[in-house]
Amino acid sequence: MSDVRKRILHFRVNDEEADYIKKKFALSGCKSESEFFRKMIMYGCVFQYDDEKQIDMNRQIMGIGKNINQIARRVHITGNLYPEDIAEIKEELQKIWQQQEFIQSVLLKLKP
Repeated sequence: MSDVRKRILHFRVNDEEADYIKKKFALSGCKSESEFFRKMIMYGCVFQYDDEKQIDMNRQIMGIGKNINQIARRVHITGNLYPEDIAEIKEELQKIWQQQEFIQSVLLKLKP
């Protein structure tokens, strides 16, 4: 890639987008807006976010947390921790890890 930058690119934004870009630039640590735009275009990523999937995943994780809390209450009340309780907690934690591994696999696909 040549170090000489002769070409100029133009694009339009509305006021709200311009304000957002300025804020992102200020947080970027880039020395110039040109550097910021080049880095964002060449190394940034654009993806579509499915809000429904995230809501469903959060609902599942909250359900798992409730199950673990119920086990903890039962242990507290009875004073006994049964092998079935440990197995159930491990199973619930495995479900959480599966969700996290799915998220990580999606994010890794977004890397340049």
